[in-house]
Amino acid sequence: MKEMWDSRYANKEYAYGIAPNNFFKAVLDQFKPNGKLLLHAEGEGRNAVFAAKMGLVVSAFDISTEGKRKALQLAEQENVSINYYVGELFDLPLINEKFDIAALIYAHFPPPLLSKYYKKVAELLNPGGLIILEGFSTGHIELRKLNPNVGGPDKAEMLFSTESIQRDFQNFEIIQLEEITVDLKEGLYHNGKGKVIRFVGKKRL
Repeated sequence: MKEMWDSRYANKEYAYGIAPNNFFKAVLDQFKPNGKLLLHAEGEGRNAVFAAKMGLVVSAFDISTEGKRKALQLAEQENVSINYYVGELFDLPLINEKFDIAALIYAHFPPPLLSKYYKKVAELLNPGGLIILEGFSTGHIELRKLNPNVGGPDKAEMLFSTESIQRDFQNFEIIQLEEITVDLKEGLYHNGKGKVIRFVGKKRL
């Protein structure tokens, strides 16, 4: 998996563009949160750099070394600083920190990791902290068959549903949770109609 992402991110062009994800940007614009943000599977840094420009203290990670290189390159171009780690979450010093916001933007993981992973995500958030998630839903499979250019996993068990979000984030007040169809135009690999889950939750005190 690391080799695939390194290969994708090695190109000069940014795989998913340099603009932040629309939903991520909209939530930050609406809530204007302060403090420390942790971005999971952040790739080439488009969301990290945007958040840093908003004044957040940003930590991000990914399994791709090339993703880190591109993210730091973008941060330098935009005159901001981000902390970027390469590796799996449980192997990083990030698991000893606390954060005010966590964001998972198209962060899809294999089933054996999921429940353990989301439990750790919740543990890393301070009480009252926000989680922001956008990812392909189980309803996306049919749209992907019609248009592979829209991207996303082809295995239903790696996709989100409103039920899975409610199950995995029980200690969160749901601010927004919906499955919607969106027109994606994010770089080279997210183009066309996709079905996504959008979730904003607040960790209970």
